[in-house]
Amino acid sequence: MTAPVFVVEQVPEGPEFVLEGPEGRHAVSVKRLQAGEAVVLTDGRGAWADGTVAAAEGKDRLVVGGLRRSEEPAPAPRITVVQALPKGDRGELAVETMTETGVDAIVPWQAARCITQWKGDRGLKSLAKWRSTAREAGKQSRRVRFPEVAAAMSTKQVALLLAGADFAAVLHEDREWTSEPLATVPLPASGEIVLVVGPEGGVSPQELEAFAAAGARTCRLGPSVLRTSTAGTAATALLLGRTGRWG
Repeated sequence: MTAPVFVVEQVPEGPEFVLEGPEGRHAVSVKRLQAGEAVVLTDGRGAWADGTVAAAEGKDRLVVGGLRRSEEPAPAPRITVVQALPKGDRGELAVETMTETGVDAIVPWQAARCITQWKGDRGLKSLAKWRSTAREAGKQSRRVRFPEVAAAMSTKQVALLLAGADFAAVLHEDREWTSEPLATVPLPASGEIVLVVGPEGGVSPQELEAFAAAGARTCRLGPSVLRTSTAGTAATALLLGRTGRWG
């Protein structure tokens, strides 16, 4: 089994480091790590160091030795999923599974047909929960570069994001719109890929027109219709395979 991952503010340069606080408590009291076991320390932004436990002290201090610092290069192409706000806790489910799969960035989108609304303190709390979910899922899946979770965007802001992408697509299937298979559409070898996942009620015609004007294509995943909380994960997996990142 691969070594457990713990998050630090800054990856140490030296050969030894003491992991304390909530991460140290998790390592000592929950994971119950012992001397000689392997661990990975990361800042979640690509820097990381692997080492071995030298000692576990008290309930929240883990002494790690033999650290060797490395840097994971930025992925290419970079994959961003614009995720319409789902109902209930399905948003966290989408963030969790997309993170575990390998998405690079997630953009919450307040679509016209979203039942959920992020406003005021509720919006700030929801965003914090998405970011915490991405962090924990990144650790669980042994990533050292966690996905960025942006502040919620409006349709106009999403259109600007799509206009700047090297490839942009809206996952959509409707008789009035011609959709291309995402499995065969030409993809760039580098740059930015941005996918839009609509809400339970679908992407509105006005939103589709705005995204098409920004250069986005309409694509479908397959013959079945996936829920908004799972479509982004399936699409990310497909793109990681097609671009060779899962090679």
